[in-house]
Amino acid sequence: MFCFTLLAVLCCGITIHAGAIQPRSSSYSGEYGGGGGKRFSHSGNQLDGPITAIRIRVNRWYIVGLQVRYGREWSNYVGGSSGDLEEIFLHPGESIIQASGKYKSYVRKLVFVTDKGRYFPYGVDTGISFNAAPLYPNTVLRYFSGSSGSVIDAIGFHWDYYPTDCPSCGK
Repeated sequence: MFCFTLLAVLCCGITIHAGAIQPRSSSYSGEYGGGGGKRFSHSGNQLDGPITAIRIRVNRWYIVGLQVRYGREWSNYVGGSSGDLEEIFLHPGESIIQASGKYKSYVRKLVFVTDKGRYFPYGVDTGISFNAAPLYPNTVLRYFSGSSGSVIDAIGFHWDYYPTDCPSCGK
């Protein structure tokens, strides 16, 4: 009888404890590219809100530079100054749900896909292919990390839930 009671108490304790466990939501894809350049991370920028716009600089061979707007604040620009500057503006509540591209020693191509079905390709179609997507359902691109010098040497993608504490974000 004592063993049965002890077993019942232990099982109830495990059930109660298991109910307090939070499901995982964050994941990381990368790092894609070479080993050069100076490290960067936008982990602190995500606190300004979701990704709302991206500036990307490209030349004939590489992804040269990157700057991201989180909420209403722009991150520091990383990368070089050659090439053409392109801008992506996301619609209110729109998020990036997939990133793919190509690399060798440097990032050569980036393609972003949003949850509204929009597709943004940049760069040249040569090198080793990669496809980055979140591990967990209903999560989106929250911020970038990587390394850069005169071009984007390497890039990584950090995924998590869309921020719920952002009343002006549209979701």
